[in-house]
Amino acid sequence: QQQQQQQRQRQRQTARAATMGRLELAGVYTAIVTPFTPDSTEVDFEALGALIDAQIAGGVAGVVPIGTTGESPTLTTEERHKIIEFCVKRAAGKITVMAGTGSNNTAATVEATKKAKELGVDCCLLVNPYYNKPSQEGLYQHVKAVAAVGLPICLYNIPSRT
Repeated sequence: QQQQQQQRQRQRQTARAATMGRLELAGVYTAIVTPFTPDSTEVDFEALGALIDAQIAGGVAGVVPIGTTGESPTLTTEERHKIIEFCVKRAAGKITVMAGTGSNNTAATVEATKKAKELGVDCCLLVNPYYNKPSQEGLYQHVKAVAAVGLPICLYNIPSRT
């Protein structure tokens, strides 16, 4: 168990190491769902906590809340913030938290990334703008604007969009 903890610590340090603008990730990062209460009116934070705890116990390097697996398009801004804040607190430095902050709107993505950084995530997952399918220059400008926030970025590659 001590060896697993040391391995997770090394993975976490690797994930945080940004050298010459490059973030190195190692290990497994679980894209977690956003559980809802039975009536689907609220995020079920108790269930979310259990999911995070299971990932930590399973030895993953990190979790990815608010990705498309986490129902990002259907969550309110307030729900996204609460989920990110909860995940960061629950992970408590034991694993990396890579929050999905991307959208097809550059300004909204920049704001979401700023908030995720403020809430303490280690890095963000950035999807290419969907529906509008920008040019290569447009993709570059989108990522450049988000990179200016100063939070490490993991690009989510969708080949039909790049």
